[in-house]
Amino acid sequence: MAEAVRQALMQHGALLDAEALASASAIAGSVVAALPFLPQAQRLAITSFKGRWSELTSEFFRMTAERIARADQAGTDSVDESATTGPARPASRPLAERALELQSMLIEDWASEVAGSTYLEEKFRIPRSTLHRRQRRGEVIALRKGGRKHVFPLAQFVDGRPAPGISDILAAITNARLAWFWLTRPSPELDDRIPIEMLREDMVKDVVRVAHALA
Repeated sequence: MAEAVRQALMQHGALLDAEALASASAIAGSVVAALPFLPQAQRLAITSFKGRWSELTSEFFRMTAERIARADQAGTDSVDESATTGPARPASRPLAERALELQSMLIEDWASEVAGSTYLEEKFRIPRSTLHRRQRRGEVIALRKGGRKHVFPLAQFVDGRPAPGISDILAAITNARLAWFWLTRPSPELDDRIPIEMLREDMVKDVVRVAHALA
């Protein structure tokens, strides 16, 4: 996505130096990649925003620069300690602590786009029998909604099939809600990459390893 943005900026003759062009492309690409995974309430708020985007963007860059500066300062202050104890890794909040929160939250508020088996059969051409068979085998993430109804996060599918590694993730994190929550958030153990995006790119080994460690 970042490369596509860079090409578009160049084609439109954007007057940016090489470093600014690279930064703008990376930021824009990250925004596009993150939007589908935002909670529904946040996406609706962004869609309905009628203010001045230039002012909001300036505020975003100001806050980002301040956060980077604080992080750099913290790194400088702790350099002597890290030299003796080794580099510190960001600590992830235990997944188990999220369970009760997720049970009480609406799926649409945190799981991004989901759909039932009828939609997947009509739009993704995944037969219901195939979908339910994969669900029984633990090969696809199904989130319970209401009584016995299940919905399926759309981002887990690639060409009509679950992304590689989904079954391994469910074997490690057996709570489907916890598994999908983790898959769709930046993971410190994966350099803040989003696990489901890595699975969609066939980067299965590292994702599964981290999932087992967290579980």
